[in-house]
Amino acid sequence: MPEKTHKTIRIKWVRSGIGFTYRQKSIVRSLGLRRLNQTVVRPDTPQIRGIVAAVPHLLEIVPETTAPAWASIPEYSIYASVKAEAAPPAEAAGEEAVSEGSAAEAAAGAEPPPAVEGDTETTPPPPKEVKPAKGAGTKSQSAEKEETP
Repeated sequence: MPEKTHKTIRIKWVRSGIGFTYRQKSIVRSLGLRRLNQTVVRPDTPQIRGIVAAVPHLLEIVPETTAPAWASIPEYSIYASVKAEAAPPAEAAGEEAVSEGSAAEAAAGAEPPPAVEGDTETTPPPPKEVKPAKGAGTKSQSAEKEETP
């Protein structure tokens, strides 16, 4: 037996209950509406339609909202990553081919060779010495003139 699709309606509270009877206010509250301009979704049954028809000046049935067209377009696309071809792993025999001299230097903590021109891992230049501007010292210019013989 196929499942039935349940239709729903959206009910909006559009006018305040002030100045109306307690019965009309309680009908609005019975639908689950708590604040003015609040919208609730209820099953589309004759009973619910009758409740809304009892206070049409306070409630309104609003149409289903459709999603805007721009919401269906993704903000960005995710593509599968392309792996770069990796070099074949070094064989055990190739690792032993390292010269004993270079291994001894590494063990002794020898300094690395000096940087070659165009090398990206160079040390930064020493900071430049900043000279104070004229008259920016702690002494005034007149005091400097008095001190000089």
